[in-house]
Formats: sequence, C-alpha cells, structure tokens
Amino acid sequence: MTYKDQSKSVEERVQHLLSLMTTEEKVGQLTQPFGWQTYTNDQGNITLNESFKQQVENGGIGSLYGALRADPWTGVTLENGLSAREGAEAVNLIQRYVIEHSRLGIPILIGEECSHGHMAIDGTVYPVPLLLGSTWNVDLYREMCQAVARETRAQGGAVTYSPVLDVVRDPRWGRTEECFGEDPFLIGELAVASVEGLQGGSLDGRDTVAATLKHFVGYGSSEGGRNAGPVHMGWRELLEVDLYPFRKAVEAGAASIMPAYNEIDGTPCTVNTELLEDVLRKDWGFDGLVITDCGAINMLASGHDVAADGMEASVQAIEAGIDMEMSGEMFGQYLVQAVAEGKLDVQVLDQAVSRVLALKFRLGLFEQPYVDADRAAEVIGSEAHVQLARQLAAEGVVLLKNEADTLPLSIADVGRIAVIGPNADQAYNQLGDYTSPQPKSKVATVLDGIRSKLANHVNGQTEKSSVGPLTGDSSTDQILYAPGCRIKGDSKEGFERAIEIASQADTVIMVVGGSSARDFGEGTIDLKTGASNVSDNSWNDMECGEGIDRMTLGLAGVQLELIQEIHKLGKKLVVVYINGRPITEPWVDEHADAILEAWYPGQEGGRAIADILFGDVNPSGKLTISIPKHVGQLPIYYNGKRSRGKRYLEEDLEPRYAFGYGLSYTTYEYSEPKLSSSSMTTDDSVKVSVNVANTGRYAGAEVVQMYISDVVSSLTRPAKELKGFAKVNLEPGETQTVEFRIGAEQLQYIGRDLKPVVEPGQFHIHIGSCVNDTQMAELTVREA
Repeated sequence: MTYKDQSKSVEERVQHLLSLMTTEEKVGQLTQPFGWQTYTNDQGNITLNESFKQQVENGGIGSLYGALRADPWTGVTLENGLSAREGAEAVNLIQRYVIEHSRLGIPILIGEECSHGHMAIDGTVYPVPLLLGSTWNVDLYREMCQAVARETRAQGGAVTYSPVLDVVRDPRWGRTEECFGEDPFLIGELAVASVEGLQGGSLDGRDTVAATLKHFVGYGSSEGGRNAGPVHMGWRELLEVDLYPFRKAVEAGAASIMPAYNEIDGTPCTVNTELLEDVLRKDWGFDGLVITDCGAINMLASGHDVAADGMEASVQAIEAGIDMEMSGEMFGQYLVQAVAEGKLDVQVLDQAVSRVLALKFRLGLFEQPYVDADRAAEVIGSEAHVQLARQLAAEGVVLLKNEADTLPLSIADVGRIAVIGPNADQAYNQLGDYTSPQPKSKVATVLDGIRSKLANHVNGQTEKSSVGPLTGDSSTDQILYAPGCRIKGDSKEGFERAIEIASQADTVIMVVGGSSARDFGEGTIDLKTGASNVSDNSWNDMECGEGIDRMTLGLAGVQLELIQEIHKLGKKLVVVYINGRPITEPWVDEHADAILEAWYPGQEGGRAIADILFGDVNPSGKLTISIPKHVGQLPIYYNGKRSRGKRYLEEDLEPRYAFGYGLSYTTYEYSEPKLSSSSMTTDDSVKVSVNVANTGRYAGAEVVQMYISDVVSSLTRPAKELKGFAKVNLEPGETQTVEFRIGAEQLQYIGRDLKPVVEPGQFHIHIGSCVNDTQMAELTVREA
C-alpha cells in the first residue's frame, strides 16, 4: 500500500492514508490522552488497560502524553513506576497493540516532557533552563539536548515539549526557572541549539526527537507575573522581542509548536489566527504540528469565556490552526459531531490530520515503531550524561559577591565548616519543577558535595565518577550540618542547633533559597537533628514552579532571620542560593562575604557547587536576568526603553546585579573595540574585534558580550540590546581576540509597517563583561 511504501514521498503517503480514514479515525489522530493511564505496572508485569484497548479499537488514538512521565501529579513513583528498560518495554507493548489492533495500523506518537532532562524514572536530571542560560555556552547546551534526545528516544519517546522560549519580564512568575532569561537574542541562540540538538540531522534517527517550541507567545509577560494572565503588548514589541526566539527556532527546522495559555490584547493564543496562520505559517513558512497546552481548549469556554461550550471551543481551535489537543478530551468529544452537523468543514479536519501523519512519517515511526530495551538501559543515566550534568551546573553557577577573595576556600586550611540551611541537604529542592522521582543516592546535595570533596582530599583521591554513592566521608568534626529552618513557615526550633554548630566552625556555608519540589512523599526534616521526618501530615516547601507565583522576591519563611543570627557570630559567611527565580535580599548582599547564585543545579549540583567553593572550577556563569534591589523596581529587564524613567522616590532603576554580570576568581582586561570599517551601508556588514586578556592567577572562561545602541531612530528603542556573545577560555597571562560580525540582523528593528528596517545613522557598539561594563566604538550606517 502507498502509505506503507517508504520510497514514496511523505506527502504521497499522507494523502493516501488520509483517503482511507473514517471521520472517527481522523479525529482519533488529533487526540492525546494521558499515557500513564493506559497501562498497569504490577511489579514489572506491564498490562494495557481495557479502556485504552477499547479506544484504540473504536477509532484509535493519535498520541499519548507522558506515557513515561513520573511525578506526584501522575501518581507514578519509584515503587510503581517504570525503570529505563521497563519504560521501553511498555512503549513497545503500546505500539504493538495499536499497530496490530487498529484498522490501519498507524503507530502512536509518544510525547514527553524534557525541559531539563527526560521526566522519567532513571533519566538524567540536568540543571533548569535558567541555569543553562547562565552558562552562555551554546555548544554545551546543544550537547545536553543531544543527550536528552538520546535518552528519550531510547525509550520510545518521539516528541518533547521543549524548549521553553518565553522571555521573562516579571520574575515573580513561578515558571521563571523554566526559561533562559530576559533577552530575546540569547534565547534565540539557545533555541536554535535546542532544535539542532534534539532533532539532529534527521528526525527518523534513533537518537533524535521532534522539538516543540513553547509557549507561543508572550507567556513570560503576563500581567503581574501571574501564570497565564493577560498580556498587554503591541505587535511591534511582540515581533521584536517575544516572537524572535520562536522565529529563529522555526528557521532552524523545529517540528512542532505549542500555543500559550494566555491572551494577547483580548485574543487567547490557542485561537489567535494572526499568530497561528498569518505569522507562523504564511510569514515564517512553518509546516509542522501545532499542539495545545493541556486543558487550553477547555479554557476557551471556562476561563477566557470566548466560546459558549466545548463544541464551539473545539471548532474555534481547529479552525484557528490547532492540529492536536493535549489531553484529547474536547476534540475527542466534539469533532466527530461537529463534522456530522456541518459545524466543521472536513477539509479543516483533514489539514490537521495530515500534519499529524506527516510528523509520524518524518519520525520514521511506520518503519521503526519499536525500540531496543537493552539499549535504553544502557543509554539512560549513563556516566557521560551525568558528567555533562555536572559540567553544565558548574558553568552556570554565578558568583555574585566575593569580598576580600573569600572564595575559593582552601581545603588544606579551611578548618571546620558549618553547612547550614534548608537547601543544604534536601535533594528535591535543587532539581526544579518538571522532575521525576529520584533515589537519594542519585542526587548530590551541597552537603554531599562538600563531604565528598574533603573526604577525597584526606584520602588523597581525585573525583572521577559522579555515578553511584559518594566516596568516603570526611571527619564529622570538620563538617557540621544543621538545616536551621524550612523554606517556608515561621518555625525557629532549629535555630539553636544551627547557631551552636556555627559557633564551632571557622567558615559557615549557608544554603538557602527556594523550592519547586512537589510532594514526592519525602516528608520534611527534623529541624533539631536534620533527619528525614515522614509523617501523615506532609509539609510542602514549594514556593516556585508552575502555578506558584509570588508577590515578593525575598527569602520565604525565616531564612533571612537565620542568616542574620548566624552572622552575629562573626564567622566567615558564604551564602549559596538554590532557587528558581531571582532573590532580592539587600541585607544579604551587604553582609555576606561571598554569594553564589546556583539556581536549581540538577542532580550533580552539590558536586558542582563544591567544585566552585574549593577552586577546582573557576565560576564563569553570568546572569541572564536582572536582579532588582527591591521588588518595587519591577519590571527591570535591562533592555527597556530609554523613556522608562530614572528613578522612584525611594530608589533608582539600577538593578542590584545587572544582566550579564558574574564574577570570577581571576580578572580580565578588555582592549578598546576595533571596527574593520567605521562606516557601512544598510545592506553591508563590518567586523568588530576586541582583545581579552586574563590578568589574574587562575585559568578561567570569560563571556564576552556585544551590545548595540541605535543613537537616533524613527521609533523609540532600548538603550542597549545584546547582539552577540562568545565564551572564551583563557590561561593566566593569555590574550585572545574575539570577533563579531555586524550586519542587518544586528542593526534592524521592526518599523512602522511591522517589517524589519535598518535606518541610516549612528550606532554605538559596546563590548564588555556585562551590560553595565563595556567599552564603545562608533559605527556610521549610510543608505545603500
């Protein structure tokens, strides 16, 4: 049959298969039930549920969401979930049943969450995207995406709901951790790397998955930083800022895209034809799949209230350009009836179905629907992937303060160390949202990392492996630990013990911040002993993550009071933040001797932080989001308009820590930027170069940043915009020349006609170590 003939084109195969399908079978292809509800796992004996079998035989299912997902929402745990091998076997079982028991044998599309690692048991847990962005290492991030794709496809997952390309405008938003930062250019570079890493050279390879860009669009600019709130944004800003990373990823070949929950100027993105048809398909030429977010069609009738009922909402969505519904409840319930009653043109239905089928053919699912369970067990959580997680964490940690060279600590003469704080030894608190259950032995906390570092020093060992139990245990006399308090809540019962051990130490490392950990049944900690405390009354310290938006950016609970009490002892004080959004604590900024911003650093975070604390790694992370002095300064993103004003009565508009900022253990010196020509035409290009020298005692990696200012423009512009960056490794005394190209892409903006334009005039080219520390060259642009 034509659709089974691999020698035929994808279009020919799609059209032939479509011609054979009933309306029920077509609608089935647009539905995506929850995958974890399709099977039962009884101590390794995996069986398919009768309800799933019935649905397959009554018209079929196009896709499953989260067949391998494990977390408190799904109810899938370490005890009842699937191992790497079992996950592959389960997907094979599902595929075999669908192919053998449906009339046309169309394989199923398995969609998975993979924002910072495949969200399945045994999968490697990488740092959250906010830290990944802070690495400014596009090549390393691409390598991570390749590893994620390898693990996901090994179990049969064929599409991932990542990357998240939202531009953060208000960090009170709980999903800030899932984003790369506040700058569209940086996000765009990482977006391209993500598509290249996940999709590889061909979607039908055994190490590639289809990337889904989300959330399209404006999701990071919601009113008040409230999740899925209204977005107030004009078309020019939308095209210049929020749509830019999506356009770059589409140009890179992204296979799928997910509209956001929010509305823009009154129109929900799920039914925004201007976005889904005019911009995405007509202007950008996107020919891939558009899938809703979970429950988004329901929101049209109950939330946005732009549809009277489920039928109207479903028809609105598919006519606007939606091809598949995540969860499948509305499409599955109403579309067959809508066609029968003439409310939906069958050609609109066919268009959506053809896009689903085309993706399945491109993924090679008709030829290779099954996976090798042995390979899944070998690939998933491999030593190479774990080491990559550690390297990413180390490169993304940002050194915010280092008074009098407090860091790095010397193992030889550090003396006693007190490790104190609610995030010092809480594994889930450093993993971030969208994380699967983890055995404790798999996650290295900061306390684990410090103990291992000192134990290996005592034993004369060098850490080579990150897999398996931590090696050794240093003297309990040298490393002391107390949680002190929880992330949230007002209990100070742990203060006395924390102060007692801090008084016995020479250096205090306070590990505080936030948590996006959902209730994994781990219970909480005994504040007096630090021991795990599981009871019927669970304690949830979650203050960040999806749906957890905040009014403030300060430390929750009594964490600040704990730090202040410890500080009274006069000990050397190092603060390590583990969190999912910026923390604004002026007292800590002023009084701590050193501050590390570690975001949620993933399963290897504790080791990476210990590497930095003791100088085995020189910190090279740079902020991709501005940290304000006070929450009242928001919004404070660096690339605001010149007309935004100068100050409030109480404070100016300068952030505490600026975009691109991050200290090192060494020092760097920049030469003045040099242009290959001081002028160019609007259709020409020039090069700008700068010499960067390592003038300190340590080898290091410096992120060289280029910003451009349009001095006079027809429409208002930001004072500075990032248009290039490079991360360079420099030995002490070494100098490297870094070069950037400047052309139309770097100089243009969206004009009155909503088209890109390069205007003649003066431009300032700024190059330096952060947005507020640059040197400038002048460029004149002439009419072509």
